[in-house]
Amino acid sequence: MLQLSSAGKRFGPKLLFEDANWLITPDERTGLVGGNGTGKSTLLKILAGLETLDYGELTSVKGMTLGYLPQDGLALRGKTVFAECLSVFDHLHALEREAEEITHVLSTANPKSSEYRAAADRYSDIADHLHVHDIYTLDSQVGAVLGGLGFSKEDWERRTEEFSGGWQMRIALAKLLLQKPSLLLLDEPTNHLDLESRNWLENYLHDYPNAFILISHDRYFLDVTVNKTIEIWNKRMHVYHGNYEKYLVQKEERRTQLMSAYKNQRDRIDALEAFINRFRYQATKAKQVQSRIKELEKIERIEVPEEESTIHFTIPQPPASGRTVIEVSNLYKDYPMPSVDGNPPGVKHILQDVSFQIDRGDRIALVGANGAGKSTLIRMLSNLEPPTSGTIKLGHNVLADYFAQDQYKVLDPAARMLDDICGIAPKVPVVELRSLLGCFMFSGDDVYKPLGVLSGGERNRYAMAKMLVSPANMLLLDEPTNHLDLRAKDVLLEAIANFTGTVLFVSHDRYFIDGLATRVFEVEDRRVHIYPGNYEDYLYRKAGGPEKTAAALTTGIKPEPAQRPSAVIPSDGGDATESRDPRISSAAPPTPAPVKPPIKRLNPIKLKQLEERIAAIEQELATADSSIAVAEQSLGHYTSADESQRIAATLESLRAQRTVLLAEWESLASTLEEQASAV
Repeated sequence: MLQLSSAGKRFGPKLLFEDANWLITPDERTGLVGGNGTGKSTLLKILAGLETLDYGELTSVKGMTLGYLPQDGLALRGKTVFAECLSVFDHLHALEREAEEITHVLSTANPKSSEYRAAADRYSDIADHLHVHDIYTLDSQVGAVLGGLGFSKEDWERRTEEFSGGWQMRIALAKLLLQKPSLLLLDEPTNHLDLESRNWLENYLHDYPNAFILISHDRYFLDVTVNKTIEIWNKRMHVYHGNYEKYLVQKEERRTQLMSAYKNQRDRIDALEAFINRFRYQATKAKQVQSRIKELEKIERIEVPEEESTIHFTIPQPPASGRTVIEVSNLYKDYPMPSVDGNPPGVKHILQDVSFQIDRGDRIALVGANGAGKSTLIRMLSNLEPPTSGTIKLGHNVLADYFAQDQYKVLDPAARMLDDICGIAPKVPVVELRSLLGCFMFSGDDVYKPLGVLSGGERNRYAMAKMLVSPANMLLLDEPTNHLDLRAKDVLLEAIANFTGTVLFVSHDRYFIDGLATRVFEVEDRRVHIYPGNYEDYLYRKAGGPEKTAAALTTGIKPEPAQRPSAVIPSDGGDATESRDPRISSAAPPTPAPVKPPIKRLNPIKLKQLEERIAAIEQELATADSSIAVAEQSLGHYTSADESQRIAATLESLRAQRTVLLAEWESLASTLEEQASAV
């Protein structure tokens, strides 16, 4: 469909890429990767016809259609969401109207006339075209795509200008998916999507009938959508067959081969130069010397560019907290709703009767659909927003630090970046701080810029780097991976994985969650459902894992009490008091708690065995965690494909064992708590 031939592009004096050759076929499913500033987005714009080449040419076949989604910057106005998406089918509706006009001609023209035959042929062509595009299901197609991208039916009739920039980009993506162009060009399509919408888009692209090329910093998304990876590296395009995981393996193998060839060539060059220098002035060796000089001149030198060094940054470990970090009891959160059309003001219930406990060392992923209440919950845990009722009790020596989606707003705009980060981490060497800033895409003179001149995304990246050098022992992170490339995400993932404190985070990056989470808190239907393990474990249980296990591990769901306690958050970690909440309205009467059957008491021998088994499981979990850490570290050092597969299989087995142990621990610990309450 499209072909690049000897293509090259400059950005001012900087050469982005050259001698690029790429034949894009109708079944293309390609991920475009490379470091920031290598020209990925520029190449996508060239393919879309929005930029021109400085060298070479771009050719396309007649009749192909293109659809391009930029990273941001689109704004739609003047229509409802549904009407805006339906407008992509305006040409079909125009054909429908033309078909109606032709039926009038056919009803009045002489069947034997040329006018009748021409009208009949045109009507047949239009009917075939409308049948191929399934004209009678357009509304359902629009509804399916909007639903998949997270729009509720109430949103369909809202004006597009009422939505924020991220939701505007979702509308633009919906229009492109409905158009189904011959070649779909997507630049960071997952930037503005939550996990549910990303999962839906993965499935949509899997069944997409035409070609697509995408740029993404989401490793999992690349792994499940593409079958070819093109990397822009060292000003060249390098093609790898397979998804992102296979690309990493092939790239390492290719580099190993390149280094071997480079070494062999250097050995040959050194031998030739040594012979020439030794016998240059001996007449008896003149012929051999000239032969070797000619051989030396013909050698095409292998260049090995500097590989971007991998940074391993260790977070300074914070002071230890108590075993219980946060204890939440009977938490409610409501927002007042303004009066509409003369109706009295109402209340929007965000969270209802939420209870859970976070322990030292937990790494908890907070997931759920947009608007479910994730950010609200994390703000309440950070004491930035009060609950309507219930208690949030901090444990002993807990020092919490909160990273917001708009964290850049609290930075000093006049401070220079390097001076600012050195001021909060005077004991960390400047070289190490600059390396860390480089991971977050600040290199060279960028580190001397005032923070006020950076964009919102750049300041958020800096705020994340700043948090890493001086962390508290409880990190509350709301979308920490936003605006980060793959390399920066890997640095952040490794740093937090080695962090001895406690972490609760909201993220829409599947790979990040799977690599970090030990538990998943799902916010759904105003409750919090708790699942052990990472996101894969969570999906397994959601899809219908062992019912008894799932039921035992879904906590935090309690019946509403007869009276809701008022909100009390002790600032010093002391005990909370409770009182009647005068704001309870008759519109939402509380549900009385059901009568629970009495708890069967265990005899002292059984109780002791239970406690011993819990202690043994905790020891086994610690051993499993150590083994998993060793396997993960070994997997990060490539030796061979077979060895990597062996380690990966071992790691998967260890994680499965840990999940089983954790499930047993949760069940036994729950039983022990019941026994304690029955005393």
